[in-house]
Parts: sequence; structure tokens; C-alpha cells
Amino acid sequence: MTFRATCLASAAVFAVCAAGPLAAQNKVDVAIVGDPDTFDPMISTKDVVSIVTQHFMETLYTFDESWQVVPLLASDMPTISEDGTTYTIPLREGVSFHDGSQMDSADVVASLNRWQEVASRGMAIADRISGIEATGPAEITITLSEPYAPLTTLLAFSNSAAVIYPEEIIAPQITDPIGTGPYRMEAHQPDQYTQLVRFDDYAQPGEAAGERAQTPDEIRFIPVPDTSTRIEGLLSGQFDYADSLSTEAFGRIEASDVAEPVLLEAFGWPLFAVNHKKGLMTDLNIRRAVQAALPYDDMLFAAFGDEKFFQTDGALYPEGWPWHNEAGIELYNINDPEKAAEYLDAAGYDGQPLRILTSRQYEFHYQMAEVAQMALEMAGFTVQMDVVDWATLAQNRDNPDLWDIYITHSPFLPEPTLTSSLFATAREGWANPEKEAILERFTAESDPDARKDIYAELQQQLYEDVGLIKIGNFNEVQGKSRSLTGVTPSPWPTFWNASKDQ
Repeated sequence: MTFRATCLASAAVFAVCAAGPLAAQNKVDVAIVGDPDTFDPMISTKDVVSIVTQHFMETLYTFDESWQVVPLLASDMPTISEDGTTYTIPLREGVSFHDGSQMDSADVVASLNRWQEVASRGMAIADRISGIEATGPAEITITLSEPYAPLTTLLAFSNSAAVIYPEEIIAPQITDPIGTGPYRMEAHQPDQYTQLVRFDDYAQPGEAAGERAQTPDEIRFIPVPDTSTRIEGLLSGQFDYADSLSTEAFGRIEASDVAEPVLLEAFGWPLFAVNHKKGLMTDLNIRRAVQAALPYDDMLFAAFGDEKFFQTDGALYPEGWPWHNEAGIELYNINDPEKAAEYLDAAGYDGQPLRILTSRQYEFHYQMAEVAQMALEMAGFTVQMDVVDWATLAQNRDNPDLWDIYITHSPFLPEPTLTSSLFATAREGWANPEKEAILERFTAESDPDARKDIYAELQQQLYEDVGLIKIGNFNEVQGKSRSLTGVTPSPWPTFWNASKDQ
């Protein structure tokens, strides 16, 4: 359906218009950093895709508020064989897709088979999956060639997600998504909005997953690439919620009568993703030179401005997480240009530009990149900064000919193997025999304490081989209208329980 709307955008103003007489009375407007480039969450690891699609696409499992895996489209947790290789998963009955058809085991099998072929996280374990079959109208069985302890966590994640589609639409590319979620997509106006409306035949999940109350009639996700524009729209009352705001605006939002800040403490970690497939960074000495040259304190201060918004911390998980350890962190925050120059000499560096791919839609990425460029040039690098919009960055990072480092970030995830960069199948292509052996032991081990010890080995290997470069920890600033309730703070906020005081 196409609606007529006249909308204006500038650095200071972003006006979003109602869609005529069909506009919902109970509508939540959410400002996000950009337009999703796909509505097929299987093929994307971008948060902007996950935030939108989780409202209309669903997985077999999800997470509760304590990040424990609970059933969603499955009716219970799986029955797992003693050797850890067979997962029998019962399915909920009476679940409708948005096209009116009923979900059954054939839909789930077809979807999971596609997931292991096209999704980065599915591909990472595809060689361990011996088969996925329907063992009843409301039951599937996944057979593995060897144990894989984080399987249910992987099936629960909304990013590179194992979502369930009707069998009839399964194809290498899906442009018109049909899901089971509490909302369905009504309209998408590129670079203007994505409109979701309530799915009246939605079947509520069990108690463990929590009620998805479908309180708003309509949810609109509005791409607003400029951080300042998201902030001004929130403060003016134009947006009910705004994602990824600059820390400098925290005080203004806090003092507002209209809006209030949402602070997610120890939210995640900014990182420099390393190209292990082609280019300069395939040389270990070059990687170590970058690792030695970067001034993490200065980069974090430039990006976040106040120590209440960041921590200079090399552990891949902060204190308080079960995965926290300090293996390898002596190689974190070296900040020594002379040491970096020694590594460059050992590599025979000839001045070839180090290409850093970044974007200003996440302004803190760009601010870190500026400080990094100065430090790397001081160490002897020639640096080429390629600053593009986020959609172009997401496209270019899939081509290893175009970059040496790209800047990104990740929330802290409940299971380390959800970090796709650890796998050789990821776009970065980090692979070496020692790391692969550690990772294989880690994913096969089911004992929690043993897994923690193996993860420490993996962190040590990441630092020694410079698999990726963690910059530190940061706290995320989001913002919401003071009249909006029912939204639980999260890296991927959901709005099916959101309501506004009139």
C-alpha cells in the first residue's frame, strides 16, 4: 500500500507526516540511525535490521530479561540426547503467519535449512549439522555431527536470525517477509519510514517469553542518520523514542520536560574489525603495529567525552559477566608509537595506505577514527580514511578488496559465540589452526566452568594474533518521551508493550 506524504529533512529538522486518514491514533514513532537495507534478518547482522524485524519475525527461542533462553515459537526447551548431538524441539500449535497460513514443522525445517545456507551464524555451524527433519507435524529434530553447546542461544538471537518463514516463500532472497510476529509490515517508504501495524491473529507466546501486548496500533521506525536531528526530534516531542544518541546531549535530555535519557550501562564495546582475507592486515606484524599504536584512552574520550560513559578495559566482557577474564590484556592499550614502528620495520612496510572504513551515522565511530588516524600516522602508517554512510559501509565491508579495518560496535552478548567475528566464516575471515582448535573445544564443551577456562584461552589467542581490536567499553545513550511507558531498555528495544499517556 502506498501513502501520500510530504516530509522535509535537514540537519536541524526532520518532519514525519501522518499517512492520511488511515493513520493510527495510538502510534509510536521511533528514530533509528538509518533505513534497514533488508527486512530479511537471516542475512543481516546490523542492529538497525534486528530492531525493526524482531517485531514481525520470530524465532524458535528468545531471551527473557535475564538473558536466559526461553521458548517462543517452540513450545518447550529441546530434549537433548546424552551425547549432546540430537535436539528434539516441540513446536507451538495454532501459530498463524501473516498470510493466514498455519506454522508447522515443514515451515521450520525449510527455514532452518535456509538459515544454515545464507546466515553468517548459521553458516558458522553448518558443518556440524548432519540433518534437520520434521519428526511430527509439531516437532523437529536437529542432528549434529558433534556437540554444540550454544545451539539454543544461536537459535534465539535476533541478529543473523533463525527466523521462521512459510515454506512456500523460502528462496535465496526474500524481499517480501512473512512472519508470525505481533506486528506486520504495512508500508516502507525508503529513507522516510517503515510502518508496522498490529497483526490481529497473533498467537501470544507462553509465560516465559512474556506478553507481547500489541498495545500500539502502529509503530513507525524513522531513519534519521544525523545524531543531532534525532536529539532535536526527541526534545521537540516529534519522536517517542530515539536510538544511539551522543553522550554530549545527555544533560540536555535529562533537563527536558518532554524527554528523558535512557542509559544502558556497560552496553557494549567499540571495535576495529580486521581484514584477514586480503590487504595489509593479513600480515601479523602489521596487525601488531596497529594494536601497539592505538591510544585507547584518547579514542574513548574523543568518542564519549566523560568517563561516566566509557571504561578503558581490555577484557572482552566487563566485570560482573561470567565470561570476564584478564587473559592477554597486557597487549591492550600499549599506546607506544616506537613499538609500532618496530613492527612496521619487521613487516617491511612500504607506505601502502591503511584503509579505515567508517561512518558518521554512529558519530562515535568517526571520532575514534580521527584519533586513531593521528596515532597511526605518528607510528609511520599512511592512513586512508574512507568515510561513507552506514548503508554503504555495510555493503563495502562484504568486499575484502575495499578495506583493511572497518569500525563497528557490539553490545555485550549473552553467549560469546554470538560474536560472529570469532569465526573464519565471518566477513573478516579470521582463521588460524590454534584459534580454530580452541573455538572447537569451546563450542563442544557443555560444562559452564570448563567453558569459562577455554574462553580465557580464546581471549589470549585473540590478543596474540590480533583477531580483532577492542577499544574499550561504552554506555549507550538512548532517549524516550516522558509520556512513553512499557519499553524495557535494551540494545534492541521492543515496542509491542509501549503506551503513551494522552
